Amino acid sequence: MKNPRWKLTLIALGLASCGLQAMPQISLSTADTQTATTKDTLVLLVAENSLQHHPQLNDVTVQKIVQQEKFTGKNGKKLEILAPMLGYSRLLLLGTGDTTKLTQADITELGADIGAYLAKSNAEKVRVDTTVLKDASASAWLAQGVELRSYRFDKYKTKAKEDKNQQVELVVRDINASQKALSQAQAINQGVFLARDLVNEPAAEIYPESFAAEALALKKLGVKVEVLDEAAMEKLGMGAILAVGKGSKRPPRMVIAHWQNSKQAPLAMVGKGITFDTGGYNLKTDAASIVRMTSDMAGAAAVLGTIKALALQKAEVNVVGVMALAENMISDRAMLPGDIVKSASGLTIQVNNTDAEGRLVLADGLWYAREKYKPRAMIDIATLTGAKVGALGSYYAGLFSEHEAVVQQLTAAGEKVEEEVWRLPLNSKFADEMKSDLADLSNTGKTAGASSAAWFLQQFTGNTPWAHIDIAGNALANSDKGVHVTGGTGFGVRLLTEWTLTQP
Repeated sequence: MKNPRWKLTLIALGLASCGLQAMPQISLSTADTQTATTKDTLVLLVAENSLQHHPQLNDVTVQKIVQQEKFTGKNGKKLEILAPMLGYSRLLLLGTGDTTKLTQADITELGADIGAYLAKSNAEKVRVDTTVLKDASASAWLAQGVELRSYRFDKYKTKAKEDKNQQVELVVRDINASQKALSQAQAINQGVFLARDLVNEPAAEIYPESFAAEALALKKLGVKVEVLDEAAMEKLGMGAILAVGKGSKRPPRMVIAHWQNSKQAPLAMVGKGITFDTGGYNLKTDAASIVRMTSDMAGAAAVLGTIKALALQKAEVNVVGVMALAENMISDRAMLPGDIVKSASGLTIQVNNTDAEGRLVLADGLWYAREKYKPRAMIDIATLTGAKVGALGSYYAGLFSEHEAVVQQLTAAGEKVEEEVWRLPLNSKFADEMKSDLADLSNTGKTAGASSAAWFLQQFTGNTPWAHIDIAGNALANSDKGVHVTGGTGFGVRLLTEWTLTQP
Protein backbone atom coordinates (compact mmCIF):
# COMPACT_ATOMS: atom_id res chain seq x y z
CA MET A 1 0.00 0.00 0.00
CA LYS A 2 1.20 3.46 -0.78
CA ASN A 3 0.56 5.75 2.16
CA PRO A 4 -2.14 8.38 1.62
CA ARG A 5 -0.83 11.54 0.13
CA TRP A 6 -1.27 14.06 2.88
CA LYS A 7 0.12 14.73 6.27
CA LEU A 8 -2.52 15.34 8.91
CA THR A 9 -2.11 18.04 11.52
CA LEU A 10 -4.58 18.75 14.28
CA ILE A 11 -4.87 22.29 15.54
CA ALA A 12 -6.74 23.28 18.64
CA LEU A 13 -6.86 25.80 21.43
CA GLY A 14 -4.37 23.75 23.47
CA LEU A 15 -3.07 20.61 21.80
CA ALA A 16 -1.44 17.21 22.27
CA SER A 17 0.20 14.73 19.96
CA CYS A 18 -1.31 11.85 18.01
CA GLY A 19 -0.03 9.54 15.29
CA LEU A 20 -1.74 7.90 12.33
CA GLN A 21 -0.14 4.95 10.55
CA ALA A 22 -1.39 6.35 7.25
CA MET A 23 -0.09 9.83 8.10
CA PRO A 24 3.11 9.34 10.07
CA GLN A 25 4.40 12.94 10.26
CA ILE A 26 1.89 14.67 12.48
CA SER A 27 2.58 18.12 13.89
CA LEU A 28 0.28 19.93 16.30
CA SER A 29 -0.11 23.60 17.01
CA THR A 30 -2.62 25.99 18.47
CA ALA A 31 -5.03 27.75 16.18
CA ASP A 32 -3.93 31.24 17.20
CA THR A 33 -0.34 30.60 16.10
CA GLN A 34 -1.30 29.72 12.53
CA THR A 35 -0.81 32.15 9.68
CA ALA A 36 -2.24 31.69 6.22
CA THR A 37 -0.20 31.81 3.03
CA THR A 38 -1.34 32.31 -0.50
CA LYS A 39 -0.56 28.63 -1.18
CA ASP A 40 -2.88 27.38 1.55
CA THR A 41 -6.48 26.25 1.17
CA LEU A 42 -9.07 26.81 3.87
CA VAL A 43 -11.97 24.37 4.25
CA LEU A 44 -14.92 25.53 6.34
CA LEU A 45 -17.59 23.11 7.52
CA VAL A 46 -20.75 25.16 7.31
CA ALA A 47 -23.95 24.28 9.10
CA GLU A 48 -27.13 24.86 7.12
CA ASN A 49 -28.29 28.48 7.30
CA SER A 50 -25.49 29.29 9.76
CA LEU A 51 -22.94 31.06 7.59
CA GLN A 52 -22.31 33.63 10.32
CA HIS A 53 -20.44 31.03 12.36
CA HIS A 54 -17.28 31.70 10.34
CA PRO A 55 -15.79 35.23 10.42
CA GLN A 56 -14.16 34.57 7.02
CA LEU A 57 -17.62 34.66 5.51
CA ASN A 58 -18.02 38.30 6.52
CA ASP A 59 -15.93 39.31 3.51
CA VAL A 60 -18.12 41.19 1.05
CA THR A 61 -16.79 39.34 -2.01
CA VAL A 62 -17.30 35.96 -0.37
CA GLN A 63 -20.83 36.91 0.66
CA LYS A 64 -21.72 37.91 -2.90
CA ILE A 65 -20.44 34.62 -4.31
CA VAL A 66 -22.26 32.61 -1.65
CA GLN A 67 -25.51 34.42 -2.43
CA GLN A 68 -25.06 34.12 -6.17
CA GLU A 69 -24.39 30.35 -5.92
CA LYS A 70 -27.25 29.94 -3.42
CA PHE A 71 -25.02 28.04 -1.03
CA THR A 72 -26.85 27.46 2.25
CA GLY A 73 -24.79 24.74 3.92
CA LYS A 74 -26.96 21.82 2.89
CA ASN A 75 -25.30 18.51 3.71
CA GLY A 76 -22.69 17.46 1.15
CA LYS A 77 -22.91 20.63 -0.94
CA LYS A 78 -19.59 22.25 -1.84
CA LEU A 79 -18.57 25.69 -3.04
CA GLU A 80 -14.98 26.54 -4.00
CA ILE A 81 -13.89 30.18 -4.12
CA LEU A 82 -10.59 31.84 -5.04
CA ALA A 83 -9.72 33.57 -1.78
CA PRO A 84 -6.62 35.82 -1.95
CA MET A 85 -8.64 38.46 -0.06
CA LEU A 86 -8.61 36.10 2.94
CA GLY A 87 -4.92 35.30 2.67
CA TYR A 88 -5.57 31.85 1.19
CA SER A 89 -5.29 30.45 -2.26
CA ARG A 90 -8.75 28.91 -2.15
CA LEU A 91 -11.72 28.65 0.16
CA LEU A 92 -13.85 25.51 0.13
CA LEU A 93 -17.22 25.60 1.84
CA LEU A 94 -18.56 22.16 2.73
CA GLY A 95 -22.13 21.97 3.91
CA THR A 96 -22.98 19.82 6.93
CA GLY A 97 -26.72 20.34 7.08
CA ASP A 98 -28.19 20.35 10.59
CA THR A 99 -25.20 19.54 12.79
CA THR A 100 -27.46 18.31 15.60
CA LYS A 101 -28.56 15.47 13.35
CA LEU A 102 -25.13 14.41 12.12
CA THR A 103 -24.15 10.84 12.95
CA GLN A 104 -20.66 9.40 13.15
CA ALA A 105 -21.18 7.90 9.69
CA ASP A 106 -22.30 11.29 8.32
CA ILE A 107 -19.18 13.00 9.60
CA THR A 108 -16.92 10.26 8.27
CA GLU A 109 -18.54 10.76 4.86
CA LEU A 110 -17.82 14.50 5.09
CA GLY A 111 -14.20 13.57 5.69
CA ALA A 112 -14.31 11.39 2.59
CA ASP A 113 -15.62 14.38 0.62
CA ILE A 114 -12.57 16.34 1.77
CA GLY A 115 -10.33 13.44 0.82
CA ALA A 116 -11.82 13.36 -2.65
CA TYR A 117 -11.29 17.12 -2.96
CA LEU A 118 -7.68 16.85 -1.85
CA ALA A 119 -6.96 14.19 -4.47
CA LYS A 120 -7.70 16.79 -7.14
CA SER A 121 -6.12 19.76 -5.36
CA ASN A 122 -2.57 21.03 -5.70
CA ALA A 123 -2.63 22.82 -2.35
CA GLU A 124 0.45 22.30 -0.19
CA LYS A 125 -1.41 22.87 3.04
CA VAL A 126 -5.12 22.52 3.75
CA ARG A 127 -6.64 23.76 6.97
CA VAL A 128 -10.06 22.33 7.88
CA ASP A 129 -12.08 24.21 10.49
CA THR A 130 -14.21 21.61 12.28
CA THR A 131 -15.32 23.75 15.21
CA VAL A 132 -18.90 23.82 13.96
CA LEU A 133 -19.08 20.17 15.09
CA LYS A 134 -19.91 19.97 18.79
CA ASP A 135 -18.94 16.36 19.55
CA ALA A 136 -15.39 16.07 20.83
CA SER A 137 -14.90 12.92 18.75
CA ALA A 138 -16.12 14.51 15.53
CA SER A 139 -12.68 15.60 14.34
CA ALA A 140 -11.46 12.01 14.63
CA TRP A 141 -14.39 10.72 12.56
CA LEU A 142 -13.67 13.40 9.96
CA ALA A 143 -9.99 12.46 9.89
CA GLN A 144 -10.96 8.82 9.48
CA GLY A 145 -12.95 9.66 6.38
CA VAL A 146 -10.10 11.70 4.89
CA GLU A 147 -7.70 8.80 5.38
CA LEU A 148 -10.01 6.08 4.12
CA ARG A 149 -10.66 7.96 0.91
CA SER A 150 -6.95 8.75 0.49
CA TYR A 151 -5.89 5.10 0.32
CA ARG A 152 -4.22 3.99 -2.89
CA PHE A 153 -2.86 0.61 -3.99
CA ASP A 154 -0.43 1.38 -6.78
CA LYS A 155 2.64 -0.71 -5.93
CA TYR A 156 2.50 -2.47 -9.29
CA LYS A 157 2.16 0.70 -11.38
CA THR A 158 5.42 1.78 -12.98
CA LYS A 159 4.10 5.31 -13.35
CA ALA A 160 2.35 5.82 -10.04
CA LYS A 161 1.14 9.32 -9.29
CA GLU A 162 3.70 11.47 -7.53
CA ASP A 163 3.01 12.06 -3.85
CA LYS A 164 1.78 15.57 -3.17
CA ASN A 165 2.83 15.54 0.50
CA GLN A 166 -0.07 17.76 1.38
CA GLN A 167 -0.48 18.83 4.98
CA VAL A 168 -3.95 18.77 6.45
CA GLU A 169 -4.70 20.68 9.62
CA LEU A 170 -7.91 20.07 11.51
CA VAL A 171 -8.96 22.92 13.75
CA VAL A 172 -10.74 21.35 16.73
CA ARG A 173 -12.33 22.68 19.87
CA ASP A 174 -10.45 20.61 22.43
CA ILE A 175 -7.55 18.36 21.48
CA ASN A 176 -7.53 16.59 24.84
CA ALA A 177 -11.14 15.54 24.51
CA SER A 178 -10.57 14.39 20.92
CA GLN A 179 -7.34 12.50 21.58
CA LYS A 180 -8.73 9.10 22.52
CA ALA A 181 -11.21 8.98 19.65
CA LEU A 182 -8.54 10.02 17.16
CA SER A 183 -6.18 7.31 18.38
CA GLN A 184 -8.92 4.72 17.95
CA ALA A 185 -9.73 6.00 14.45
CA GLN A 186 -6.05 5.75 13.50
CA ALA A 187 -5.85 2.16 14.72
CA ILE A 188 -9.03 1.15 12.94
CA ASN A 189 -7.85 2.68 9.67
CA GLN A 190 -4.64 0.69 9.86
CA GLY A 191 -6.73 -2.45 10.21
CA VAL A 192 -8.83 -1.43 7.21
CA PHE A 193 -5.71 -0.73 5.15
CA LEU A 194 -4.30 -4.16 6.01
CA ALA A 195 -7.52 -5.82 4.87
CA ARG A 196 -7.60 -3.76 1.68
CA ASP A 197 -3.98 -4.58 0.90
CA LEU A 198 -4.59 -8.31 1.33
CA VAL A 199 -7.61 -8.24 -0.97
CA ASN A 200 -5.87 -6.10 -3.59
CA GLU A 201 -2.78 -8.28 -3.84
CA PRO A 202 -2.85 -10.78 -6.73
CA ALA A 203 -3.20 -14.47 -5.88
CA ALA A 204 0.42 -15.09 -6.81
CA GLU A 205 1.38 -12.97 -3.80
CA ILE A 206 -1.31 -13.83 -1.24
CA TYR A 207 -1.86 -17.53 -0.70
CA PRO A 208 -2.32 -19.50 2.55
CA GLU A 209 1.32 -19.43 3.65
CA SER A 210 1.96 -15.79 2.72
CA PHE A 211 -1.29 -14.74 4.41
CA ALA A 212 -0.10 -16.60 7.50
CA ALA A 213 3.14 -14.60 7.34
CA GLU A 214 1.11 -11.37 7.42
CA ALA A 215 -0.64 -12.63 10.54
CA LEU A 216 2.65 -13.60 12.20
CA ALA A 217 3.81 -10.00 11.72
CA LEU A 218 1.22 -8.95 14.33
CA LYS A 219 3.17 -10.72 17.04
CA LYS A 220 5.20 -7.55 17.46
CA LEU A 221 1.98 -5.87 18.64
CA GLY A 222 1.43 -8.48 21.33
CA VAL A 223 -0.92 -10.70 19.33
CA LYS A 224 -0.57 -14.43 19.92
CA VAL A 225 -0.42 -16.09 16.50
CA GLU A 226 -0.57 -19.80 15.74
CA VAL A 227 -0.50 -21.42 12.30
CA LEU A 228 -1.85 -24.95 11.80
CA ASP A 229 -0.28 -26.77 8.84
CA GLU A 230 -1.62 -29.85 7.05
CA ALA A 231 -0.23 -32.26 9.64
CA ALA A 232 -1.81 -30.35 12.52
CA MET A 233 -5.15 -30.12 10.73
CA GLU A 234 -5.03 -33.79 9.81
CA LYS A 235 -4.46 -34.63 13.48
CA LEU A 236 -7.52 -32.54 14.42
CA GLY A 237 -9.64 -34.25 11.79
CA MET A 238 -10.20 -31.14 9.69
CA GLY A 239 -11.21 -33.05 6.59
CA ALA A 240 -13.31 -30.22 5.14
CA ILE A 241 -10.62 -27.56 4.79
CA LEU A 242 -8.06 -30.19 3.75
CA ALA A 243 -10.38 -31.37 0.98
CA VAL A 244 -10.76 -27.85 -0.39
CA GLY A 245 -7.02 -27.18 -0.36
CA LYS A 246 -5.67 -30.49 -1.60
CA GLY A 247 -5.91 -29.53 -5.28
CA SER A 248 -3.28 -26.82 -4.90
CA LYS A 249 0.48 -27.16 -4.58
CA ARG A 250 0.19 -24.34 -2.02
CA PRO A 251 -1.38 -26.14 0.94
CA PRO A 252 -4.11 -24.85 3.27
CA ARG A 253 -3.51 -23.24 6.64
CA MET A 254 -5.59 -22.43 9.69
CA VAL A 255 -4.37 -19.20 11.27
CA ILE A 256 -5.30 -18.17 14.80
CA ALA A 257 -4.62 -14.61 15.98
CA HIS A 258 -5.48 -13.97 19.63
CA TRP A 259 -5.56 -10.51 21.22
CA GLN A 260 -5.98 -11.16 24.93
CA ASN A 261 -6.15 -8.02 27.05
CA SER A 262 -9.10 -8.97 29.26
CA LYS A 263 -9.98 -11.80 31.61
CA GLN A 264 -13.45 -12.15 30.09
CA ALA A 265 -14.33 -15.21 28.05
CA PRO A 266 -13.27 -14.44 24.49
CA LEU A 267 -15.23 -13.29 21.50
CA ALA A 268 -14.47 -15.27 18.35
CA MET A 269 -14.35 -14.17 14.72
CA VAL A 270 -13.99 -16.73 11.94
CA GLY A 271 -13.07 -15.61 8.43
CA LYS A 272 -13.33 -17.38 5.10
CA GLY A 273 -9.93 -17.27 3.44
CA ILE A 274 -10.11 -18.72 -0.06
CA THR A 275 -7.06 -16.93 -1.44
CA PHE A 276 -8.13 -17.83 -4.97
CA ASP A 277 -11.26 -19.61 -6.10
CA THR A 278 -11.36 -21.23 -9.51
CA GLY A 279 -14.57 -23.00 -8.51
CA GLY A 280 -12.73 -26.31 -8.67
CA TYR A 281 -14.19 -28.83 -11.10
CA ASN A 282 -17.39 -26.76 -11.03
CA LEU A 283 -15.24 -24.20 -12.80
CA LYS A 284 -16.20 -20.54 -12.87
CA THR A 285 -16.67 -19.77 -16.55
CA ASP A 286 -17.35 -16.03 -16.42
CA ALA A 287 -14.13 -14.09 -16.99
CA ALA A 288 -15.26 -11.02 -15.10
CA SER A 289 -16.23 -13.17 -12.12
CA ILE A 290 -13.11 -15.29 -11.85
CA VAL A 291 -10.73 -12.34 -12.02
CA ARG A 292 -12.35 -11.00 -8.84
CA MET A 293 -11.68 -14.22 -6.94
CA THR A 294 -8.61 -12.76 -5.27
CA SER A 295 -11.22 -11.18 -2.99
CA ASP A 296 -12.61 -14.53 -1.82
CA MET A 297 -10.44 -14.19 1.27
CA ALA A 298 -11.96 -10.83 2.25
CA GLY A 299 -13.60 -12.36 5.32
CA ALA A 300 -10.28 -13.59 6.65
CA ALA A 301 -8.70 -10.24 5.74
CA ALA A 302 -11.40 -8.42 7.73
CA VAL A 303 -10.75 -10.64 10.75
CA LEU A 304 -7.00 -10.03 10.63
CA GLY A 305 -7.55 -6.30 10.12
CA THR A 306 -9.85 -6.22 13.14
CA ILE A 307 -7.30 -7.97 15.34
CA LYS A 308 -4.68 -5.44 14.23
CA ALA A 309 -7.03 -2.53 14.94
CA LEU A 310 -7.73 -3.80 18.44
CA ALA A 311 -4.08 -4.51 19.20
CA LEU A 312 -2.91 -1.09 18.01
CA GLN A 313 -5.27 0.65 20.40
CA LYS A 314 -4.51 -1.86 23.15
CA ALA A 315 -8.22 -2.49 23.54
CA GLU A 316 -9.18 -4.12 26.83
CA VAL A 317 -10.89 -7.07 25.18
CA ASN A 318 -10.29 -10.76 24.64
CA VAL A 319 -10.79 -11.63 20.98
CA VAL A 320 -9.64 -14.58 18.92
CA GLY A 321 -9.60 -14.52 15.13
CA VAL A 322 -9.64 -17.80 13.22
CA MET A 323 -8.84 -17.64 9.52
CA ALA A 324 -9.47 -20.73 7.38
CA LEU A 325 -7.17 -20.43 4.35
CA ALA A 326 -7.07 -22.50 1.16
CA GLU A 327 -6.76 -22.24 -2.61
CA ASN A 328 -9.61 -23.91 -4.51
CA MET A 329 -7.77 -25.26 -7.55
CA ILE A 330 -8.10 -27.95 -10.22
CA SER A 331 -5.56 -30.79 -10.40
CA ASP A 332 -5.31 -34.56 -10.27
CA ARG A 333 -5.50 -34.24 -6.47
CA ALA A 334 -8.45 -31.86 -6.32
CA MET A 335 -11.75 -32.44 -4.59
CA LEU A 336 -14.31 -33.93 -6.98
CA PRO A 337 -18.06 -33.36 -7.26
CA GLY A 338 -19.73 -36.13 -5.29
CA ASP A 339 -16.87 -36.59 -2.82
CA ILE A 340 -17.78 -37.10 0.82
CA VAL A 341 -15.59 -35.37 3.40
CA LYS A 342 -15.57 -35.61 7.17
CA SER A 343 -15.40 -32.36 9.09
CA ALA A 344 -13.63 -31.89 12.41
CA SER A 345 -17.01 -31.89 14.16
CA GLY A 346 -17.61 -35.44 12.93
CA LEU A 347 -20.37 -34.48 10.49
CA THR A 348 -19.92 -35.83 6.98
CA ILE A 349 -20.57 -33.63 3.96
CA GLN A 350 -21.33 -34.57 0.37
CA VAL A 351 -19.69 -32.14 -2.02
CA ASN A 352 -22.33 -31.62 -4.67
CA ASN A 353 -20.61 -28.48 -5.93
CA THR A 354 -16.88 -27.78 -5.59
CA ASP A 355 -17.64 -24.07 -5.99
CA ALA A 356 -19.44 -24.08 -2.64
CA GLU A 357 -16.12 -24.47 -0.86
CA GLY A 358 -16.19 -21.49 1.51
CA ARG A 359 -18.69 -23.13 3.83
CA LEU A 360 -16.45 -26.19 4.03
CA VAL A 361 -13.42 -24.30 5.33
CA LEU A 362 -15.67 -22.31 7.68
CA ALA A 363 -17.15 -25.53 9.06
CA ASP A 364 -13.77 -26.55 10.44
CA GLY A 365 -12.93 -22.98 11.48
CA LEU A 366 -16.16 -22.57 13.44
CA TRP A 367 -15.69 -25.93 15.14
CA TYR A 368 -12.12 -25.05 16.12
CA ALA A 369 -13.04 -21.63 17.53
CA ARG A 370 -15.93 -23.12 19.50
CA GLU A 371 -14.08 -26.14 20.88
CA LYS A 372 -10.70 -24.55 21.59
CA TYR A 373 -11.76 -21.15 22.96
CA LYS A 374 -15.32 -21.59 24.33
CA PRO A 375 -16.28 -18.06 23.18
CA ARG A 376 -19.16 -16.17 24.72
CA ALA A 377 -20.19 -15.14 21.20
CA MET A 378 -18.95 -15.98 17.72
CA ILE A 379 -19.21 -14.25 14.34
CA ASP A 380 -18.18 -15.57 10.96
CA ILE A 381 -17.66 -13.30 7.98
CA ALA A 382 -17.37 -14.45 4.39
CA THR A 383 -17.86 -13.65 0.73
CA LEU A 384 -20.14 -16.65 0.63
CA THR A 385 -23.01 -16.52 -1.88
CA GLY A 386 -24.11 -14.88 -5.09
CA ALA A 387 -27.64 -15.17 -3.74
CA LYS A 388 -26.80 -12.54 -1.13
CA VAL A 389 -25.66 -10.16 -3.88
CA GLY A 390 -28.95 -10.74 -5.69
CA ALA A 391 -30.87 -9.88 -2.54
CA LEU A 392 -28.91 -6.94 -1.13
CA GLY A 393 -26.28 -5.95 -3.68
CA SER A 394 -23.48 -3.93 -2.11
CA TYR A 395 -25.86 -1.79 -0.08
CA TYR A 396 -25.92 -4.11 2.93
CA ALA A 397 -24.11 -7.19 4.16
CA GLY A 398 -26.36 -10.14 4.83
CA LEU A 399 -26.87 -11.00 8.50
CA PHE A 400 -28.09 -14.43 9.64
CA SER A 401 -28.66 -15.40 13.26
CA GLU A 402 -31.23 -16.74 15.67
CA HIS A 403 -29.65 -14.87 18.59
CA GLU A 404 -31.58 -11.63 18.97
CA ALA A 405 -29.00 -9.86 21.14
CA VAL A 406 -26.23 -10.50 18.60
CA VAL A 407 -28.47 -9.30 15.76
CA GLN A 408 -29.27 -6.06 17.58
CA GLN A 409 -25.63 -5.45 18.49
CA LEU A 410 -24.34 -5.98 14.96
CA THR A 411 -27.14 -3.93 13.42
CA ALA A 412 -26.40 -0.99 15.72
CA ALA A 413 -22.65 -1.26 15.13
CA GLY A 414 -23.13 -1.35 11.37
CA GLU A 415 -25.34 1.72 11.35
CA LYS A 416 -22.85 3.66 13.47
CA VAL A 417 -19.86 3.05 11.21
CA GLU A 418 -21.80 2.80 7.92
CA GLU A 419 -21.07 -0.87 7.34
CA GLU A 420 -24.70 -1.80 7.49
CA VAL A 421 -26.17 -5.29 7.76
CA TRP A 422 -29.64 -6.51 6.84
CA ARG A 423 -31.12 -9.55 8.50
CA LEU A 424 -32.20 -12.41 6.26
CA PRO A 425 -34.11 -15.51 7.45
CA LEU A 426 -32.43 -18.43 9.19
CA ASN A 427 -34.35 -21.32 10.73
CA SER A 428 -35.00 -25.06 10.47
CA LYS A 429 -37.11 -24.59 7.34
CA PHE A 430 -33.88 -24.65 5.36
CA ALA A 431 -32.79 -28.05 6.68
CA ASP A 432 -34.38 -29.94 3.79
CA GLU A 433 -32.32 -27.87 1.36
CA MET A 434 -29.10 -29.38 2.71
CA LYS A 435 -30.07 -33.06 2.93
CA SER A 436 -27.87 -35.71 1.35
CA ASP A 437 -28.71 -39.33 0.55
CA LEU A 438 -25.13 -40.40 1.28
CA ALA A 439 -23.86 -38.11 4.04
CA ASP A 440 -25.07 -36.07 7.01
CA LEU A 441 -25.18 -32.88 4.92
CA SER A 442 -24.91 -31.61 1.38
CA ASN A 443 -22.80 -28.54 0.75
CA THR A 444 -25.41 -26.93 -1.52
CA GLY A 445 -29.11 -26.22 -1.36
CA LYS A 446 -31.67 -26.11 -4.11
CA THR A 447 -33.23 -22.64 -3.94
CA ALA A 448 -32.51 -20.26 -1.04
CA GLY A 449 -28.76 -20.06 -1.49
CA ALA A 450 -27.85 -17.46 1.13
CA SER A 451 -30.11 -18.75 3.89
CA SER A 452 -29.41 -22.43 3.23
CA ALA A 453 -25.67 -21.71 3.36
CA ALA A 454 -26.14 -19.96 6.69
CA TRP A 455 -28.13 -22.92 8.01
CA PHE A 456 -25.28 -25.22 6.94
CA LEU A 457 -22.79 -23.13 8.95
CA GLN A 458 -25.08 -23.13 11.96
CA GLN A 459 -24.61 -26.88 12.27
CA PHE A 460 -21.02 -26.29 13.40
CA THR A 461 -21.68 -23.61 16.02
CA GLY A 462 -23.18 -25.67 18.84
CA ASN A 463 -24.94 -23.58 21.48
CA THR A 464 -22.64 -20.61 21.10
CA PRO A 465 -24.41 -17.31 20.34
CA TRP A 466 -23.46 -16.84 16.72
CA ALA A 467 -24.11 -14.80 13.60
CA HIS A 468 -23.04 -15.21 9.99
CA ILE A 469 -22.21 -12.11 7.91
CA ASP A 470 -22.21 -12.57 4.13
CA ILE A 471 -20.12 -9.81 2.53
CA ALA A 472 -20.34 -10.98 -1.07
CA GLY A 473 -20.71 -7.75 -3.03
CA ASN A 474 -19.26 -5.64 -0.19
CA ALA A 475 -15.62 -6.68 -0.40
CA LEU A 476 -14.83 -4.80 -3.62
CA ALA A 477 -15.70 -1.33 -4.88
CA ASN A 478 -16.01 -0.74 -8.63
CA SER A 479 -15.42 3.00 -8.34
CA ASP A 480 -14.32 5.69 -5.92
CA LYS A 481 -17.29 6.55 -3.73
CA GLY A 482 -17.59 7.74 -0.15
CA VAL A 483 -14.87 6.27 2.05
CA HIS A 484 -14.02 3.62 -0.55
CA VAL A 485 -11.70 3.71 -3.52
CA THR A 486 -11.73 1.22 -6.37
CA GLY A 487 -10.64 -2.22 -5.20
CA GLY A 488 -10.71 -3.83 -1.78
CA THR A 489 -12.90 -2.04 0.74
CA GLY A 490 -11.82 -3.65 4.00
CA PHE A 491 -15.52 -4.08 4.75
CA GLY A 492 -16.04 -5.65 8.15
CA VAL A 493 -13.09 -4.18 10.04
CA ARG A 494 -14.97 -1.14 11.28
CA LEU A 495 -18.12 -3.20 11.90
CA LEU A 496 -16.39 -5.95 13.90
CA THR A 497 -14.21 -3.49 15.82
CA GLU A 498 -17.24 -1.45 16.84
CA TRP A 499 -19.14 -4.62 17.79
CA THR A 500 -16.21 -5.83 19.90
CA LEU A 501 -15.65 -2.56 21.72
CA THR A 502 -19.33 -2.20 22.64
CA GLN A 503 -19.79 -5.68 24.09
CA PRO A 504 -20.87 -5.81 27.76
